[in-house]
Amino acid sequence: MTAREVVLLADDEPLSREFLQEAMQSFGFEVEAVGDGRQAIEAMARRTHDLVVTDLKMPHADGLEVLAAAKRADADRPVVLVTAHGTMDVAVQAMRKGADDILEKPVVLEELELLLTRVLDRRRLLRENRYLRAETVGGEMVVASKAMQDVVDMVQKVARSRATVLVRGESGTGKERVAAMVHRCSDRAERPFVKLNCAAIPEALLESELFGHEAGAFTGAGKRRDGRFELADKGTLFLDEVGEMSAAMQAKLLRVLQEGEFERVGGNRTVEVDVRIVAATNRDLDADVAAGRFRSDLLYRLEVVPIVLPPLRERREEIVPLARHFLRPGIDFDPDAEAVLRQWSWPGNVRELQNVVQRVALLCDDGVVTGDLVRRWLHPTAAPAERQVVLMPAPPQDPLGALVGRPLADIERELVQRTLEHCGGNRTRTAELLGIGVRTLFNKLQDRTVR
Repeated sequence: MTAREVVLLADDEPLSREFLQEAMQSFGFEVEAVGDGRQAIEAMARRTHDLVVTDLKMPHADGLEVLAAAKRADADRPVVLVTAHGTMDVAVQAMRKGADDILEKPVVLEELELLLTRVLDRRRLLRENRYLRAETVGGEMVVASKAMQDVVDMVQKVARSRATVLVRGESGTGKERVAAMVHRCSDRAERPFVKLNCAAIPEALLESELFGHEAGAFTGAGKRRDGRFELADKGTLFLDEVGEMSAAMQAKLLRVLQEGEFERVGGNRTVEVDVRIVAATNRDLDADVAAGRFRSDLLYRLEVVPIVLPPLRERREEIVPLARHFLRPGIDFDPDAEAVLRQWSWPGNVRELQNVVQRVALLCDDGVVTGDLVRRWLHPTAAPAERQVVLMPAPPQDPLGALVGRPLADIERELVQRTLEHCGGNRTRTAELLGIGVRTLFNKLQDRTVR
């Protein structure tokens, strides 16, 4: 228990109220004690309480009325009813109305402490689960443009169907947030939302990640492991960067989409699943199909519902609302800072905007992000009407001079590392700038010489 947890105690019997108040204070609670139900309801309107302990029979408003008022204000707040008239009917009625537990008079101190600990732990677990779920599924999207409102409207139309969805867009435009919204608006919302970035998993491990493996299937497979498809059963599986899959993995994914079944690596038993697929890519899959790099039949299966996310530079009216959304409470932009933010083309899209906003918010004074502060990180390089921002310093007069005589491996290591930093850790963007595949980049980053 901590002294920060505040209990509201309502009991019309002075001796009982004094006894319970002293007992709960000895447990480490701050206790506000009142003498009837009406005072309890008024007290809840004045301040926040972590827990309510109320007698059932009281003048002006009984314990059930206090219970109802407490749950209206905060459905997660535990409410314990104390009664000397404890019958099964009273207990059942109270629990149906949302009471977290019932305590009979005369109250035993050990039982009271255990009960309060239990209901508060239950509330903490509920809030922790809700937080973790929000981290996984994501919160509400900030929508401040017609283009994004059209995306939201499309999601709401198709979410409750079983159709696969393919979200296209540049890196950092919010494809994962859209996938999470599809899940959240569907009838699978209470089921798992499982994510896998296909570009971040080495080819040799991707099949095991998707379909799982049996014990002994390969070196290090000491026990059976469920893959993402099994973990997402009855829910949604989000496959990010699906265009990075090899031809062999594309064929196996196609089979699951067609048949709803697969075998684990090293196994021969067919596993059936019911999974809704949402995929995303920043590649031009139509061009990849034409070039023979991506299966046309898989693209048809994935793109039953296509959703295209425009880059941030094409929805400039969202830049400032998004930037404000990323700010910590109590911090704001001045007009000059907002103007600078609007003028940049944001090649890294929303992800880049978030990174910049978090940086300047940490460095601002008096809770105001000024235009000068933004300019320290976003340096104008064009005329005001076409002002853009660069995050890298200007190159030296002789950019190759410093490289002469250095080992080639050292030059490659530094080039990869600096490009990765320039892209804010985005491996797909890094690979594009370096002109190599994501898997090649991954292998270079795995090499001990590249850190």
